[in-house]
Amino acid sequence: MTTRRNFIKKSTLGLTALAVHPSWATSSFRSTGQSQATYLSKRPVVEKRQFTSDAVEQTITRVKAKINDPKLAWMFENCFPNTLDTTVFHGEQNGKPDTFVITGDINAMWLRDSSAQVWPYLPLTKSDAHLKQMIAGVINRQTQCILIDPYANAFNHDPKPDGDWMSDLTDMNPMLHERKWEIDSLCYPVRLAYNYWKITGDTSLFDADWRKAMQLVIKTFREQQRKKGNGPYKFQRRTERQLDTLNNDGYGNPVNPVGLIVSSFRPSDDATTFQFLVPSNLFAVTSLKQIAEIAQKVTKDAHLAAESTALAKEVNDAIQQYAIVEHPKHGKVYAFEVDGFGNAYFMDDANVPSLLALPYLDSIDLNDEVYQNTRKLVLSEDNPYFFKGTAGEGIGGPHIGYDMIWPMSIIMRAQTSSDDEEIRHCLRMLRDTDADTGFMHESFHKDNPSKFTRKWFAWVNTLFGELIVNLEKKGKMNLVNSL
Repeated sequence: MTTRRNFIKKSTLGLTALAVHPSWATSSFRSTGQSQATYLSKRPVVEKRQFTSDAVEQTITRVKAKINDPKLAWMFENCFPNTLDTTVFHGEQNGKPDTFVITGDINAMWLRDSSAQVWPYLPLTKSDAHLKQMIAGVINRQTQCILIDPYANAFNHDPKPDGDWMSDLTDMNPMLHERKWEIDSLCYPVRLAYNYWKITGDTSLFDADWRKAMQLVIKTFREQQRKKGNGPYKFQRRTERQLDTLNNDGYGNPVNPVGLIVSSFRPSDDATTFQFLVPSNLFAVTSLKQIAEIAQKVTKDAHLAAESTALAKEVNDAIQQYAIVEHPKHGKVYAFEVDGFGNAYFMDDANVPSLLALPYLDSIDLNDEVYQNTRKLVLSEDNPYFFKGTAGEGIGGPHIGYDMIWPMSIIMRAQTSSDDEEIRHCLRMLRDTDADTGFMHESFHKDNPSKFTRKWFAWVNTLFGELIVNLEKKGKMNLVNSL
């Protein structure tokens, strides 16, 4: 399979621009290539689906029947099961469930993506034992990945000595697809395991391997506070892309060891500028508290509980002191990145964790004043990666570049909004910027949704389905049906 970046280059479409209304705010972008009477399912035929869940199928039938808009109903049916239909490889390893989840167009498993891809199905495990086993297999596989290398972000199913990034100047091994150190790569497996336990009551996954993996999480976070030098991780790549490698001999820009954790790369897999990535540090605080609760209530590991609790407090205290800064227009906000020396980066990136998505990750209260100030900042043109055009508006990032809006950011905007009209606005944009494919994409051009990247990106497809399901659970299908 090709690399993430190279795939993006090859899959970006340059079709003729579709007709758009000059004022999308009052009359949203509407595609014209698909007849409303011919919205045929784009799911694989049943015998070619990677995994089938009765509970997911029942959810599709129930929710779709409540959607009056035929295009939106079609998109929901295509998107919500996309992870199961196309990316899940479920089996057994050493007598335990084992599930490898590819990201879509790349035949590798990201710890972040795989967690997020199966996340929307967690509530359905209560009524579907087969689905429960599949997700247990994801957690088991992630545990083994962390034991292989806690600094890696993406893994192969089996060893690949000739893998795409074996030439990177870091401690590669054939089980690794890529070895970019990103804090969230260790947070997402914790989030999935913790909530799996809360929903199912199953504690069997918290075995000796899982406890050892959590000790590695703590150890890695401690190393990347950089109180005792730069630590063991470094990374360089021979590339023309500045954000695919680290300066200073692979250690990145300097940081002041104030208690925050370095993330050499962002969730976009782009290098950080100031290496204390604030949304990921807030996510780490949440994850550390979850590890502590499991250690206290399940594994009875007082040492791990105490370690996790202490580190969570230290990182959170540092966030309050160094990551909340005064913006000249928006007041006190969370910076996107800081370095502990007083430098701060005002921006946001569409990939989750982002500043926008913090309430979605249970890392900040939605009504927190600093978060609300930050939300206004990142959803305005004061964020250099907020783009607004004739097709829509939203957050992108340097991974794809100028003028490319990520549907993920539009979904997160809706997920973190309590304003019905804002949610409707997001739903309109999501419906009308699919380029008549019936699926979400990584990004689309602000003036031309037919110019998009990644036609097969399972995370954002399933995330869109989760948004619709959440609105149904909240009794807000009127928003879906009043576009």
